[in-house]
Amino acid sequence: MKARTLKKDKVNIITMGCSKNLVDSEVLLTQLIGNGIDASHESNTKDNNIIIINTCGFIDNAKQESIDTILKYVKAKEKGKVDKVYVTGCLSQRYREELELEIPQVDAFFGTRELPAILKKFKADYKHELVGERLLTHSAHYAYMKISEGCDRPCSFCAIPIMRGGHVSRSIEDLVKEAQHKAANGTKELLLIAQDSTYYGLDLYKKRRLADLMRALSDVEGIDWIRLHYAYPTGFPMDVIEVMKERPNICNYLDIPLQHGSSAVLKSMRRGTTREKQEELIHSIRDLIPEIAIRTTLIAGHPGEGEAEFQEMVDFVERMKFERLGVFTYSHEENTHAHTMEDIIPQEVKQERANHLMEIQEQISYDLNQEKIGKEFKVLIDKKENGHFVGRTEFDSVEVDNEVLIDAAKHYCRVGDFVQVKITDATEFDLYGEVLN
Repeated sequence: MKARTLKKDKVNIITMGCSKNLVDSEVLLTQLIGNGIDASHESNTKDNNIIIINTCGFIDNAKQESIDTILKYVKAKEKGKVDKVYVTGCLSQRYREELELEIPQVDAFFGTRELPAILKKFKADYKHELVGERLLTHSAHYAYMKISEGCDRPCSFCAIPIMRGGHVSRSIEDLVKEAQHKAANGTKELLLIAQDSTYYGLDLYKKRRLADLMRALSDVEGIDWIRLHYAYPTGFPMDVIEVMKERPNICNYLDIPLQHGSSAVLKSMRRGTTREKQEELIHSIRDLIPEIAIRTTLIAGHPGEGEAEFQEMVDFVERMKFERLGVFTYSHEENTHAHTMEDIIPQEVKQERANHLMEIQEQISYDLNQEKIGKEFKVLIDKKENGHFVGRTEFDSVEVDNEVLIDAAKHYCRVGDFVQVKITDATEFDLYGEVLN
């Protein structure tokens, strides 16, 4: 009889949800490979026998997508196509007991801060020498950098503190070290992310130090762009805008989720601010940097949002003319403060309101893009797709914002390079341009 050959384990990590989850998956991937384990991220090969699903538990649609993915791989396990299925991330943190009962075929569930426990399943150790190093799951020219974990805010609609715990900042020293490592490996753009980036430093240094962090990162050689995401508006540190203005490699771009344009709804949301204060903040930022691109997100259909409050939000969007806008419909989440309120607005009404806001934004975006025709911009090339090289200006973040399309039949660009582009045409969400020699 021939001895049976033991097949070596191959791990595939599947990521659901936001860029913060992607960073967690990249850290896990780096630790597994650093321990000599054959691991990949969202591999298309069929020979992975261990699946780790990093789930999202933020809103209903995201939860359903995560559950569907778990069930898909559980079915593959039952058919003998995979040996083990592990589940981690926000959904697992929030609903572990229910998931263990409902989907017992999963081999183990882990929370959002249990990386060492996952590694133990592979008889692997958490390697401290890999801190600051991270294998990227996309092109190396840009990288998300998570500057803190968790959130201390009491927002009524949000379950993030339940899933991610309280706010914990990473030290400036650790983040600079990570940026240096990234730059040495070809990263040109850092996208700073957190659950609440404006709170950065309060726990570690007893004061807000986001501006100091951005200044330190902007000193790292090789980093051409630094982009700030998830800046909470209440208590916003204006010294961040001063640093943005003084440092050429900090993008004139700010992602600041405002969530509503009615003071009554903002109070109900427990945001600690008013429409007037939000407008004053945006005006102050634009006074300092008139060319800044401001991205925000709004929620349609929060409890207490009647027709009058919704109209206030419509007026707010029309007045503020945000360069970038995303709109979510309210999701009634267990164990949040808003769950104690009546969710009486039908889903179709919430969706109609969200669509109406986005129709207004389409026109605003179209008008702003038309003004760019004939102007020149520095563009970072992200990919080649459908006969075009696709890039972004400093006013646009990865995947969520406008793109610059360059005809690949006329111009050759290298992914990861900066090129100077003259804009020749524009639609609501795309710019078309010619590369200047």
